[in-house]
Amino acid sequence: MSGFDSNPFVDPELSNPFQDPSVSRVRQAAPAGLEEYNPFTDDKARSLLAQAPKTAAPAPATANTQPAIMKPTEEPPAYSQEQPGAAAELLRRQEELERKATELDRREREMQSLSASGGRKNNWPPLPENLPVGPCFYHDITVDIPVEFQKTVKIMYYLWMFHAGTLLANTLGCLAWFCVDTSRGVDFGLSILWLLLFTPCSYVCWYRPLYGAFRIDSSFRFFVFFFVYICQFGIYVIQCIGLTGWGTSGWVSALIALNRSIPVGILMILIAALFTSLAVMSLVMFKKVHAMYRTTGASFERAQQEFATGVMSNKTVQAAAANAASKAAQGAFKEQI
Repeated sequence: MSGFDSNPFVDPELSNPFQDPSVSRVRQAAPAGLEEYNPFTDDKARSLLAQAPKTAAPAPATANTQPAIMKPTEEPPAYSQEQPGAAAELLRRQEELERKATELDRREREMQSLSASGGRKNNWPPLPENLPVGPCFYHDITVDIPVEFQKTVKIMYYLWMFHAGTLLANTLGCLAWFCVDTSRGVDFGLSILWLLLFTPCSYVCWYRPLYGAFRIDSSFRFFVFFFVYICQFGIYVIQCIGLTGWGTSGWVSALIALNRSIPVGILMILIAALFTSLAVMSLVMFKKVHAMYRTTGASFERAQQEFATGVMSNKTVQAAAANAASKAAQGAFKEQI
């Protein structure tokens, strides 16, 4: 059957076109190496390819498309308490720097005032210049006291003034009581004594130590203030009770005076209320000053050191100690002879 499929009119050698003699001659006449020529192996071509900009191959497309807004791969950090703590620390440092700046400004104003006036002159009590007695103390809270303690010292100063005014009112109340009852002369006399005694003593014994303690941060003066102020609080309690014969217009004396005269009794009740207010405010301020004292770094050991240093630096104490030592040495020398 294969014999019937072939074409009897075609030359079997012409079935392959490359077997044509003309094509064979052209292939043989072609220069050698042309078929193996590779233009990319040339040095110039390689340099041009190296200088050509490299472009990243496009990423293969994926079937699943992502949304335009990508979801975070990690959860946000949990809220911590350190951030407000750091802010509070910065605020505290800023307040501390402001206090220091105010303190430096205060010191500068103090130095300027001292240089302008020729020195630190006493200005309290504010007495007229024509009097033979001059001021005994230098009192300027804005200059002497640090800024953080000025409010407390001012309150204590006003409390002392209130104390002096109450003693004056007590004298007037006892005078009114003496006018309606002549047997109360002792109370009136003692009220005058308390006015003349407690007014300056309270200023010197507890207000000035408090003023100096805040001024120079003295532990010894703080202890002096605490000791005297406790005694002062006890006196306020006795005065607000108002026992007869003690020279105070307290609650007991006011109730007794009501039996003789209602106006005088009402006046003495108001004075008893003033003494009661003094006792309450004194207790509150005592606690406040004690709390501030604990923040200043003061202590009993420091107070002892300040007391010993102050005593040994006193010229009178030094002279007395030198005299005692010399007398002891002379006595020992005489015994040896």
